[in-house]
Amino acid sequence: MAKVKTAYYCQNCGTQYPQWHGQCKNCGEWNTLVEEVIEKTTSKNYSGEKKQHIINIIEVNAQEEPRIATPSDELNRVLGGGIVLGSVTLIGGEPGIGKSTLLLQLALKMRKRVLYVSGEESASQIKMRADRLTDLQNPECFLFTETSVDKILHEAKKLQPQFMILDSIQTLHSGLIESSPGTVSQIRECSSEIIKFAKETNTPVFLVGHITKDGQIAGPKVLEHMVDVVLNFDGDRNHLFRLLRANKNRFGSTSEIGIYEMISQGLKEIKNPSEILITKKIEELSGNSVAVTLEGNRPMLLEIQALVSTAVYGTPQRSCTGFDAKRLNMLLAVLEKRAGFQLGSKDVFLNITGGIKTDDPALDLAVVASILSSNEDIAISEKYCFAGEIGLSGEIRPVPQIEHRITEAEKLGYDKIYVSNLNKIPKRKFAIKIEEVSKIEDFHDRLF
Repeated sequence: MAKVKTAYYCQNCGTQYPQWHGQCKNCGEWNTLVEEVIEKTTSKNYSGEKKQHIINIIEVNAQEEPRIATPSDELNRVLGGGIVLGSVTLIGGEPGIGKSTLLLQLALKMRKRVLYVSGEESASQIKMRADRLTDLQNPECFLFTETSVDKILHEAKKLQPQFMILDSIQTLHSGLIESSPGTVSQIRECSSEIIKFAKETNTPVFLVGHITKDGQIAGPKVLEHMVDVVLNFDGDRNHLFRLLRANKNRFGSTSEIGIYEMISQGLKEIKNPSEILITKKIEELSGNSVAVTLEGNRPMLLEIQALVSTAVYGTPQRSCTGFDAKRLNMLLAVLEKRAGFQLGSKDVFLNITGGIKTDDPALDLAVVASILSSNEDIAISEKYCFAGEIGLSGEIRPVPQIEHRITEAEKLGYDKIYVSNLNKIPKRKFAIKIEEVSKIEDFHDRLF
């Protein structure tokens, strides 16, 4: 007979207590402790298992993990080359951003036996979405609408899928836990059972996760520690572009991104985002500049728009879309202090087109160029681009992987790129002219 033991878990933060308390000492919430049953199983006989022993790291033979290449090149890029067998991937994002569409497309494109489990939609709803994704048919794609993790794993063991999708982890519940689905304890227990199944059967599993109003994946933070890969699917719902980023990846880099466009037939991969994100203008307008940014090893060109106008209500406004507002304030202070531009009494509005959000410091030079262009009402040539970080003393600092940035600008037909004179420019000849600048004052004189 197994020994039964109970403990109390906070449903807000997951802290365990041996007895009930009115207030959780960890997060400070009241009446969040719920009693849960912990089953202590008898000791198993491990005689048939391979005994582990201490080994020197030099003696370990490194082996490349076997991967499944997906039909989506963007997803392969983010995952580091494909899906690793037995891995558990958690994908989070805002409601309606396209998480379920992305995974359904993946299930229909893969020529493998796929089990798509949904706890939020009926089979007919999933079929209606699948019908919108034209020319996608997978006869080995099976649907299962269930929320009990015990039934799901029981059916999965009978079907033996080569790939499994669970939408979403917050709707699942285990019979061992008495609390309702979506609570900290339910998410922890269900994810633990799913991860155990994935490792034992070598089946790759995708989990969909809801997010809170703060943008964090709902549930205990330990969920992100338990899985192998954490992906974040985001973008502005008012724009068509969606960005897939890896916040954690045990089998590859976390610096790569995938870019998709939401169309009526689903999500379309963007092979060359620079050509789409840069607007073709009939006439040159002041306040526009082009920044050469880098997401992982992927260079992209983004259009920066700035509007500088006289403050109407006395206190000047500072507004940003896609750029850090605190960094904008720093750049304006540097322009005022080091370069002598009187911007303290003016409204400044900044926008990165396409709904893209990035924190690359190399955008600084393009942001400053847009602000100066709008302030003086002088247009910057659409054949110019910028890549440089601004320091607090007004110096233009070098940015990493400058050759990648120059090559991307050259490929797209730009005539001139402004970079820091401290960058180590390769000696080979470029078709694009490279302008090396050191200070903001020098940069302003050479640009205008």
